[in-house]
Amino acid sequence: MKLSQIASAIEARREGEDLEIAGVAGIEQAGPGQLTFVANPRYAGAAKTTQASALIVAEDFPALPKPTLRSANPYLAFARVLELFYHPPRYAPGIHSTAVIHDSARIGPRAHIDAYVVIDEDVEIGEGCVMLPQVVIYRGARIGNNFFAHAHAVVREYCRLGDNVVLQNGAVVGGDGFGFAKDAQGGWHKIVQSGPAVLEDDVEVQANACVDRASVGETRVKRGAKIDNLVQIGHGSTVGEDSLLCAQVGLAGSTEVGKNVILAGQVGIAGHCRIGDGVVATAQSGIPNDVEDGKMVSGYPAMDNKQWLRCVAAFQRLPEIAKAVRARTADQSVK
Repeated sequence: MKLSQIASAIEARREGEDLEIAGVAGIEQAGPGQLTFVANPRYAGAAKTTQASALIVAEDFPALPKPTLRSANPYLAFARVLELFYHPPRYAPGIHSTAVIHDSARIGPRAHIDAYVVIDEDVEIGEGCVMLPQVVIYRGARIGNNFFAHAHAVVREYCRLGDNVVLQNGAVVGGDGFGFAKDAQGGWHKIVQSGPAVLEDDVEVQANACVDRASVGETRVKRGAKIDNLVQIGHGSTVGEDSLLCAQVGLAGSTEVGKNVILAGQVGIAGHCRIGDGVVATAQSGIPNDVEDGKMVSGYPAMDNKQWLRCVAAFQRLPEIAKAVRARTADQSVK
């Protein structure tokens, strides 16, 4: 594909020779005939040494001796280029002979239902769904159009999913929340988890992540939110629109996460906390309290990111500070 064709497809501005591009790759792995990108200024040096034949860069990126495509959002532009070169498998409509579908289930046209899929009674699924082997949909679930469930995904009873929802392998929507009450004998009495999990339009839940159902009310993931691998969303929690929960994030029950929030890997949030709109929590932060809109927090207990960086810098100097204190104490005792 010519570089000019790519530029037209992604609405980028081309500079330099109109080369033939055979594929795409990361900046360090790319070779001749391939296109790469630079979205972070820290990789400016790599842009000069990469073996790629052409690069996607920001509008204000310094001039390079190679052909470039300039874009206001190089990362998004590169994502769109990937779509030009990689075409995922397409699944023809049809129902595999081993699928088990209850007579009362209502499934829209153009459905692809693969081997050993199980769809229970009173289920409704919109048009254009794809369910790969061993997907299980419990009774009473309501699912919108263009549902895509990879192998071993599960939607539990009475859960509701909007349009364009994607469940990666092993994702579980509506598993029981972790609710137990101690009885008079000191044992744990299970609390019935009666409320559904709800995923709004354009939500993606990735591999082996869990969105628990609620004891009462509902658990809700709002439009456009993306849930990474091994994330745990506790019962009765809410995740706001276009929020991003990265790998191994854990929300305890009744957590409220606002819109456009980014929780980096292994962030943990205590129950009944509110995380405001636009919050960013860096990796492994522990959040025991509410966080105001727009804050960036780090560490445990989570604090303002800049303060945390100062604390970390001070912590690294503790041995020399302790040594200086001991020396001063010794001098004073001698006197």
